[in-house]
Amino acid sequence: MIGGEPSQISYSADEVFAKIKHEQIKFIDLQFTGLLGRFHHTTISSNLFTPQQMQDGLPKLDGSSIVGFAAVDDSDMILKPDPNTFASIPWMTDGKTARLICDVYWGWEKGRLESDPRYIAQKAEKHLKTQGFDFSYWGPEVEFFVFDSVQWDVLTPYKGQSYSIESKEAPWNHEGKGYPMRLQRGYYPSTPSDTLTEFRNECVDCLNESFGILCDNHHHEVATAGQCEIDIRYDYLTNAADGAQTYKYVVKNVAQKYEKVATMMPKPLAMDNGSGMHTNVSLWRGDKNTFFDKDDKEEVSQTARYFCGGIMNHARALAAIVAPTTNSYRRLVPGYEAPVYIAWSPSNRSAIVRIPAHFKGEKYAKLKRLEFRAPDPSSNPYLVFAAVLAAGLDGLKKKIDSGDPVHEDIYKMSREQREARGIKSLPASLGEAIDALESDRKFLAPILSNEVIDKFIDLEKEDIHEISIRPHPHEFYLYFDI
Repeated sequence: MIGGEPSQISYSADEVFAKIKHEQIKFIDLQFTGLLGRFHHTTISSNLFTPQQMQDGLPKLDGSSIVGFAAVDDSDMILKPDPNTFASIPWMTDGKTARLICDVYWGWEKGRLESDPRYIAQKAEKHLKTQGFDFSYWGPEVEFFVFDSVQWDVLTPYKGQSYSIESKEAPWNHEGKGYPMRLQRGYYPSTPSDTLTEFRNECVDCLNESFGILCDNHHHEVATAGQCEIDIRYDYLTNAADGAQTYKYVVKNVAQKYEKVATMMPKPLAMDNGSGMHTNVSLWRGDKNTFFDKDDKEEVSQTARYFCGGIMNHARALAAIVAPTTNSYRRLVPGYEAPVYIAWSPSNRSAIVRIPAHFKGEKYAKLKRLEFRAPDPSSNPYLVFAAVLAAGLDGLKKKIDSGDPVHEDIYKMSREQREARGIKSLPASLGEAIDALESDRKFLAPILSNEVIDKFIDLEKEDIHEISIRPHPHEFYLYFDI
């Protein structure tokens, strides 16, 4: 998350059609996001795309075929493009193509689809205004891995299952070329150890120039075997979620161009750091950042402390939304820089909420923010930002105290020391997180309906079942000789 003002791209429908003509666009990619966060699309010919369709939407979606949307007996849906999301797709040059992100509506003028994640994000922004704020800024820090190749075998479960990851940067690479990195020693290496600099350069160019998503920095992350991060500028809530989805889309497509494969899976490597999506947030009234207080020792306002208290109070329930896969909980373990303990602190990365402390003083008031470190990139950013906002606003409404900051390394504390400080832990599994969400969901009511939450939980339970009925390869190592 970087400083300065967010750059707002704003197109009218007329301007979009002018750009289509001027740039000789042949196809329009209509993009939208499913409940679990997967990006979907359908493509139409630009010469048949009309201003009326831009206004009313296109009848191009069978909602029963999108996980979490609708049943087969009531599934006719409409995709309504947002002209502000227009962008030319740079790698589609033979048939020049532009994209538009869409809102999802029911057919027959029945209104918005409740489980459309973009609608949930938009509802969150409206709810924020009813609570006395003008807007919020969100800055996701999305980490990911880029591998040379990945293979897995899950199609013969009775015979066995396996996976294999190959990377020139990995310590298990035996080509005899290059400079493989050690586990947990991949942070900021110079070239030639960092083999992905040009790849990230191209991702940044693509995001900046084609999609209007400004990036100020990119680097190799801590894990070996191609862990990366590209820093993007913060934005309003729905725009930031659009940006995070676009970021993933760009990274995967540029990786394919380089004959590599990128993944947002939180923990693909054993015994090494996983990928997070640290989420930065601040609330604003006009040009005032309500999270900054020059008279406070930490320069953190009471508003920020209550907002933080809400996040901490609901952190176990939030886990099901911000860490939504069984693999997420292989990341959320001590020793790998992932947050496990529910506490807050300036500059302390062992706490679940960090308040960055790089600069001090009123001239940096705009940068004061909370960084919630539990989310990972397998999550749906629309749901993450909406749910975190709901938790924080509940903290404000109920004046939930966040307590004193924890300056010590929580990983090194004993259980007794943590209990004495009132430091609780995140759920240890997706099942635990679901149990927490089922019992603590009222704070989400202004933004997420019970029906949508139930759909989301049912889908996660399906994943838990899929994993629970299959033996793990490492179990053979542990138990075969019993």
